[in-house]
Amino acid sequence: MTLTPKTQQKPKVAVYKFSSCDGCQLSLLNLEDELLDLAAAVDISYFLEATRTVKPGPYDVGIVEGSITTPHEAERIKEVRQQCKFLIALGTCATAGGIQALRNFASAGEYAKTVYAHPEYLEYLETSTSIPENVPVDLVIWGCPVNKNMALEAIAALLQNRRPRFPPSPVCLECKRNGTICVVVSQGIPCLGPVVHGGCGALCPASGRGCYGCFGPSSVANFNALVQGMQPRDRYPNETATLLRSFSSAAPAFKTAAELAYKLGANPASAHGGKETL
Repeated sequence: MTLTPKTQQKPKVAVYKFSSCDGCQLSLLNLEDELLDLAAAVDISYFLEATRTVKPGPYDVGIVEGSITTPHEAERIKEVRQQCKFLIALGTCATAGGIQALRNFASAGEYAKTVYAHPEYLEYLETSTSIPENVPVDLVIWGCPVNKNMALEAIAALLQNRRPRFPPSPVCLECKRNGTICVVVSQGIPCLGPVVHGGCGALCPASGRGCYGCFGPSSVANFNALVQGMQPRDRYPNETATLLRSFSSAAPAFKTAAELAYKLGANPASAHGGKETL
């Protein structure tokens, strides 16, 4: 798709917020000097986090942060899709439902009764779903929050009519590049680095903790091998399964892997070829 028409008018960009913490929008604002260059290349027509100025659509590019958790959002995302020629799901909430998708494994109604004095005033959906589960999207960018440089690369690629150059490798490779000692090998700390898409710079392992998957499943991941290798080393019951049910829990690969980990946790012998080990 070529964003710049023959008239050389700057493409119109709209940034939307749905159920989220605003962290991914703040990542865009944290581009600082790059944001000035971006503003010179595109017409930021709708971005309430950055400006009160609103220009009417349609828009060439729509960037959506957040998941769909209310009936209003379910209708609004359809309107957004109609307004935007090219739609980007930005961040883990938009790509996999985010932390709020943990409601999908329980009862949203029970949560509402527990937390709110008058749950009857609330309007919510039983599940939190990603943007691609509701409307077609043209590109997804994982992260909680997103890597600002990946977001910039996506927009630059659109302006240049090419595919974005995202790193295809998992987090483990970023640890190797940075010289970070593996926390699994050195400390026995569970880590999802082998199956999670790179792009974060391996921040968590560099801080002495395992990766918990906020950058989504890697395209070269072997989740079965990860679960088979990690689950027998759980330091407490269902540690691996709980780790998989976090930021990216609603992503199909994470969901299936978590189910396998719970199954192995219920039958420890199956994780060792039918034999218990010490």
